[in-house]
Amino acid sequence: MNAEAKPALRQRQDTCSNGSAPLPRHSPPGRAPSGGGQPHGGHGIPPQSAERRIPQFAEEQESTPQAPATLLQVSPLLSRLEQALAERHRTVRLHELPDPQRFLRDHGGEVTVAVASARFGVGNALMDALPGLGAIVHFGVGHETTDVVRARARGIDVSNTPDVLTDCVADLAVGALIDVMRRMSAADRYVRAGGWSTAPFPLAARVSGKRVGVLGLGRIGRAVARRLEGFGVEVAYCSRLPVPGVPYRRLPTALALAEACDALVVTVAGGAGTEGLVSAAVLDALGPEGHLVNVARGSVVDEPALVAAVEEGRIAGAALDVFADEPNVPRALLDSDRVVLLPHIASATRETREAMADLVLRNVERFMTEGVLLTPVPGPTH
Repeated sequence: MNAEAKPALRQRQDTCSNGSAPLPRHSPPGRAPSGGGQPHGGHGIPPQSAERRIPQFAEEQESTPQAPATLLQVSPLLSRLEQALAERHRTVRLHELPDPQRFLRDHGGEVTVAVASARFGVGNALMDALPGLGAIVHFGVGHETTDVVRARARGIDVSNTPDVLTDCVADLAVGALIDVMRRMSAADRYVRAGGWSTAPFPLAARVSGKRVGVLGLGRIGRAVARRLEGFGVEVAYCSRLPVPGVPYRRLPTALALAEACDALVVTVAGGAGTEGLVSAAVLDALGPEGHLVNVARGSVVDEPALVAAVEEGRIAGAALDVFADEPNVPRALLDSDRVVLLPHIASATRETREAMADLVLRNVERFMTEGVLLTPVPGPTH
């Protein structure tokens, strides 16, 4: 790596273990602000969250007062969550309105809470159209589609659904790594196409004992690393700051991590700070025997550079759950037998999606009744 490239890469490292900005307390609709502190230790998810499921929403409804303010649903959500929100609150589904702009013009000031999937978020124009907005609640751990700094500067707090999807995303990341290195999906296609009757399937790469780099050692990155320990791999990581209490070697840049590893698993947060972090130079450092797994965001990988690296054989293969322009996937990746393609399903299990929906609902309830969020997005560290 040349000296000129290193500073740019250092500036774009992931923050994995960051602190929290002070949580603003709003007056709930029709109520005075409560005087108590944050329950459940601030950002943590209370222990009962794993046990409470969406089917209980109807049972809990009787004890929940009807909020007079409007809740704006920005995008499609899990059907049970949509039903629960509609039953408990005066809910408007913006994406289903024949004239969303007219609603925003006539009634935007009535909206107190906006709920959106992590894919859509609340853009700046929509934020500006909601002068009474106090909270944005994301269904998903990602929040790069909402400008959190801008929102908080306007007194709007933002939440996501951390922890509840960590295990499923980590499970899929490790499964995808095994798939692409052992070429399991390709072997399945080979058998179905009748190739086994004419020739043995080509040899693949071993997983156990390899060197695996985790780009972004946050909740999901640490869960991936713990799982990989069972394969006897040598784990290294790259994050903007050292992560205390982990036994893994930290490398200062994505490029240095790729140079030191046989496979790179991307779990870093999305957003402008990590856009194109896995660049052509990083892919070249990974090398023709190296494998890439991305369960983070499509924006983190320079997709044209990845396409070129796959087509030219400059990396051995890739397993991708996310893409730059979903659901559109470049033709070269569709045509390659060395690429495992998944339709953004890392958290897509019934159990996880129900837990995510439950956490969204509890964030809304907490804000409507106490003026605070249960799982606010952490603020930046310095």
